Amino acid sequence: MLDKGMSGEEIEKLRPSVIEKASGVVLEIGAGSGLNLPFYKNISKLYFLEPSKGLMEMARKRAKGITFPIEFLEAGAERIPLPDTSVDTVVSTWTLCSIDDAAKALREMRRVLKPAGQFVFIDHGISPHSFMRTLQKILTPIMRPWTGNCHLNRDIPALIEEAGFSIAQKDQFHERSHPLIFNTRGNSSLG
Repeated sequence: MLDKGMSGEEIEKLRPSVIEKASGVVLEIGAGSGLNLPFYKNISKLYFLEPSKGLMEMARKRAKGITFPIEFLEAGAERIPLPDTSVDTVVSTWTLCSIDDAAKALREMRRVLKPAGQFVFIDHGISPHSFMRTLQKILTPIMRPWTGNCHLNRDIPALIEEAGFSIAQKDQFHERSHPLIFNTRGNSSLG
């Protein structure tokens, strides 16, 4: 269900704008079924972090024919099994909204990222409009079981900055096909 939900036309158009920024040794958190794999271009290695065995198996099938090395890590982002300062880029696409302890996951991402590294992301989150924020707050507990634990009302940019990242570029927008979903995409570095 998650694979289908995250492979809609509107989402597929947004993926390249995030993934094309990744370079060097890359860690993708909550990498799911591997929908981002075709968009990686200038990377030397991918650490593919995913806690779901089912999604990991789908990703392994999608990875056939990929020319860069991939290491599959069956783990959650709250405890990344990599050494400190070991990756150049951390990628998160529609993941921070669903991680139980997003603040802890962000601290882990910061830990494994090299000092000159970057964190690129796109995620669902809280709307800047008060009426929409109220609807998101009401609907989040109802929708979480059906949307892979997605919290429509998380303030993703605030969480990222609280973890010690500086957001260099940020773009916020609604998904036209889902009026309650508000996305933020951006590029961050260690603050």
